[in-house]
Amino acid sequence: MQLDLNLLAALDALLEEGSVAGAADRLHVTAPAMSRSLGRIRRTTGDQILVRTGRTMTPTPYALAVREPVHALLQQVQGVLAPSRELDLATLERTFTLRWHDSLVAFGGAALLAAVREQAPGVRLRFVAESSVDTPGLRRGEVDLEANANPPTGADVRAAKVAETAQVVVVRPDHPLARGHAPSAEGYAAADHVAVSRRGNVSGVLDEALAGLGLARRVVATAPSQAAALEFVRDCGLVVTAPESTTRRAIAGLGLVALPLPLDLPAVAVYLSWHQRYDTDRAHAWLRDLARTALADAVGDPSA
Repeated sequence: MQLDLNLLAALDALLEEGSVAGAADRLHVTAPAMSRSLGRIRRTTGDQILVRTGRTMTPTPYALAVREPVHALLQQVQGVLAPSRELDLATLERTFTLRWHDSLVAFGGAALLAAVREQAPGVRLRFVAESSVDTPGLRRGEVDLEANANPPTGADVRAAKVAETAQVVVVRPDHPLARGHAPSAEGYAAADHVAVSRRGNVSGVLDEALAGLGLARRVVATAPSQAAALEFVRDCGLVVTAPESTTRRAIAGLGLVALPLPLDLPAVAVYLSWHQRYDTDRAHAWLRDLARTALADAVGDPSA
C-alpha cells in the first residue's frame, strides 16, 4: 500500500477539529476536498473516524486511540521535512569527525573545541589522523570536515580557503644558514634537509623552484608530521621548510630559529572541505563557521 502523507495531515486536522469544515479551514482547503480526504482515510483504515451524532461529529474509539500518535507522527514528519528549523545549540547532541593536518590540530584544534564546548556542550569532536593515501572519507560520510593545504578535486566536495601563511626555513641557531645575512638559494640547496610528507615523498614544489635556478637539494629524511620533522632539525642539525604560522610557537620551545625562504613561492593555503550533502545542514554550517575562525586565527586570514 502506498502511503499518502497528505492523509496524515488531514487525519490530524479532522481529529483535532472534530468536523470536516473545521479541518478544511485549518488546512486551507475546501470542504468537498476534505470530505474526499475523509473518505480515503476511511477506506485506508477501515474505520469511520468521525460519525454523525445529531448535528455534530463524534470520533470513533479507534480515532480516539490514534489521536495522540497521529499528532506526534505528523510533528516528526514535519521536522524531517523542514530544513529551515532553528538550531538549538544548547540541546544539540552530535559527534563530528574532523580530518585535519596534524599542525592544524595542534594550533587550531583547541580553539575550536573551546568554542564548541561553550556554545554546544552536547557536541563531541573526533579529530582523526590524515591517511598516507587519498581516501573518499568526505564522500562516504566518514569525515565531516577536512582541513589541509590541498584543494578538493571532486565536484561534489565544497571548499573554502580559510587561511594562508608564508613558508620559512627552520634550523638550529648554530647551523651555517643561521650565521650572518639571510640564506642564499645556493646555501639553502647545499644543506641537508628533512621533508614533511605523510606519504614519504622526498620532492615537491620546493625542488621545482630550485630546479628553475639550476639547483637541487639533498633530502636525507622524511617525517610524517611537522612535529617529528622539528625534532630531526633539533637533534640532527637538518633543515626543514614549513609554514611560518604553525612553526612559530613550536620552534621557541625547541630552541630553533626561523629564517626567510630564499625562493619565490606563493603562500601556503589552508582549505576547509566538506561534502555538498552538508550545505544546508545548520549544525554543520555552525561548525564550519567556528572552524574558519579558529584556523584563520591560528594560521592567518587570507583576506587580511
